[in-house]
Amino acid sequence: MDFGLVLQTDPPASAVIELMRRAERCGFTYGWTFDSAVLWQEPFVIHSQILARTERLIVGPMVTNPGTRTWEVTASTFATLNSMFGNRTICGIGRGDSAMRVAGRRPNSLAVLEEAIHVIRELAEGRTAEVDGTPIRIPWVEEGARLPVWTAAYGPKALALTGAKADGFILQLADVYLTEWMVKAVRDAAAAAGRDPADVTICVAAPAYVTGDDSPEALAHARDQCRWFGGMVGNHVADLVSRYGESSSLVPAELTDYIKARQGYDYAHHGRSGNPDAAFVPDEIVDRFCLVGPAEAHIDRLRRLRALGVDQFAVYDMHDAKERTIDAYGGTVIPALTG
Repeated sequence: MDFGLVLQTDPPASAVIELMRRAERCGFTYGWTFDSAVLWQEPFVIHSQILARTERLIVGPMVTNPGTRTWEVTASTFATLNSMFGNRTICGIGRGDSAMRVAGRRPNSLAVLEEAIHVIRELAEGRTAEVDGTPIRIPWVEEGARLPVWTAAYGPKALALTGAKADGFILQLADVYLTEWMVKAVRDAAAAAGRDPADVTICVAAPAYVTGDDSPEALAHARDQCRWFGGMVGNHVADLVSRYGESSSLVPAELTDYIKARQGYDYAHHGRSGNPDAAFVPDEIVDRFCLVGPAEAHIDRLRRLRALGVDQFAVYDMHDAKERTIDAYGGTVIPALTG
């Protein structure tokens, strides 16, 4: 199992870079950042510095979207970084939640996302693709350039698109039951599209908070530091409920039931511990969606996820114990999962 670190690009950028360097020293192999240009600093500028100051880390957004940048610019940015640092980038992409909504726009349709996956990959790897009806090719892309494109998804249509077209699947929660359900949907879609399901890399991303013990006080603090995640996931779940209904057989109740008490969402607090719009998220959901508790509890959950075919666990490190979490994973958790 690979391990990734996920950060917001809050200023100062130097702190983001140093956390990524720390993660590489601790055995993490992927470095991910949010991509929402209004809420945080521009990630690709910071990616360049992360790549320059690490040796092996694979770096990319979790996730970008097809709406806030033109596709040839996105492809050119990745191709430039790969030319500079040797195929060490990855494109996580989705419909766009915070980046689009903060700017007053709706997330992109799945049809647009599907086309963008194809165009960005083709251009970044030096092939010709059609953009707005015009065939274009980036002539300076070097032979052998590679850009894996991984799609973030929850709903049945997005999962089917991921299995049919993407190089990887990003699932933003660490619930064992839902992971099994969604991984099966992606693999079934890959097989239906004539692909080898094993060719789709599976990445689970969720907050992790390692406590010194399993005392009620330690667990309560860890849950409060990670509760924001249930609010963030709730945005996507609310979209699914509006599209498929509250009791559709196409979406598991284990995913949708908890948002019934959701009242709204202010992106000013997006992805931050203490988010007041996540107060509706119960402890049960924090425990299911996140990894909280002593290192042994993290190892046990990750072994169960690995048994389901999860290839990478990406740690959302947005809480009051960033360095301590990285170090605990490097000292105990990662060795237990990688030997």
